[in-house]
This record gives sequence, C-alpha cells and structure tokens, in this order.
Amino acid sequence: LGMAAPAALQRSVVSPAGRHTASLIFLHGSGDTGQGARTWIKQILNQDMAFQHIKVIYPTAPARPYTPMKGAFSTVWFDRYKISSDCPEHIESIDSMCWGLTDLINEEIKNGIAKNRILIGGFSMGGGMAMHLAYRFHRDLAGVFALSSFLNKDSAVYQALKRNESVLPELFQCHGTADELVLYSWGEETNKMLKSLGVSTSLHTFPNLNHELSRTEIEKLKTWIVKKLPIEAAKTN
Repeated sequence: LGMAAPAALQRSVVSPAGRHTASLIFLHGSGDTGQGARTWIKQILNQDMAFQHIKVIYPTAPARPYTPMKGAFSTVWFDRYKISSDCPEHIESIDSMCWGLTDLINEEIKNGIAKNRILIGGFSMGGGMAMHLAYRFHRDLAGVFALSSFLNKDSAVYQALKRNESVLPELFQCHGTADELVLYSWGEETNKMLKSLGVSTSLHTFPNLNHELSRTEIEKLKTWIVKKLPIEAAKTN
C-alpha cells in the first residue's frame, strides 16, 4: 500500500510587496511554531521581516514524541537522544522530515521559483535541520543560514560532504557567546568542520547574547538574504 502522503506542513507566510521571484524558508526552534517564529522576529524588528520580491515561509514542525522532554509531544523537526554535540544523530526522524520539507521546496518550484532562488535556514534546531536538508539533499539552493545552531560531531552532513564534488550553497551562521543551551563552541566547531569540507561559511559572533535572536543579527541576516537573492530586473521584450 505504501506510505500515506504526509499532510502538508502548516505555515505562516509573509508575501512579497512586489513581484515574487524568490523564496525564503525559515525553520523555527524546538517547541515553537512557524507563527511563533514570525511573531518573535516581528517583535524584534517592530515589523515583519518582509521583502519586495521574496516570499517568506515559516512552516511548523509536526508534533512528535521528543526524547529530551521524556517523550512528551513537541513541535520539533527531529528527535535527539540528548541536546549535545557528542551523541549520535536520530537519523530516521531527520530523514523523514527532509522529505516533508522537500515537498515545500518543490511547491515553490512548481510556482515558478528557480531552485537557486530559494534560501533555507532557521533558529537553533531549525538551523540544524536546514543544514541537513541543503548539504545532503539540495545542494543547488541559493544558501543556508543557521542561527544559534550546531551539528553533532559525526553528523551525516559531514559524511555526505566528504564524498562531495559539487558547488555547495554558502552558509551564514550567527551565534551568541553567552548561549547556555547550544554552546558557542558547538556552533564554532560546526563552522570549522563545514569550512574544511569545502563550504564557504561566515560565522558572526554576538558577545553576551544567550540562546535568542538580536536585532543586529536579523538586520545582518536580511542584508545577506538580499545579497544571495537580489531583485531581478524585469525582463524587457
């Protein structure tokens, strides 16, 4: 009979002000929702993170049992054995979510957006998910961003990149030095590993920032987004 098609992910969308020629997928942190991430960014900026030509999509992870919360249901992109960089990844849950998010990417492509005009990233677990998605399955995306995120020491991402010959999407990473949940050193280690495997990366450090987002960081991210997804001149006939 095969698997029933998974239900499409719920999402909150910020439409572009003008002609839609690029898309951005922002993945929330564990236990949050797409709407929650959008509201959080809106509070920090005093307005939506919005663009002239880029549609911003905030999907919500389906609820599932989450081991660090003793198996309680939570909106997480994947399960983890523990929140630590030195344990194995819960690869089954990561991979099944990669298929669900691939559907979301394909939807944008069906709507006429070229794959190299789609950016993906997120906060905390959302950034980790984005790195798996882009570096293992979708190396032709415009770029990846990871805010307060990390990959486990023997990540499947590193294994996949060891065998890679293709051009890889650029990574924009931000991390607070005072982060007590996802240590700055984990983010730094992830950045070093990816760089050594051929990813063009930048790591922006925010002194005294805990496991949160800051206005300066989001403004920096917005500048990078527009650099990766510039406005296209209207084609003249």
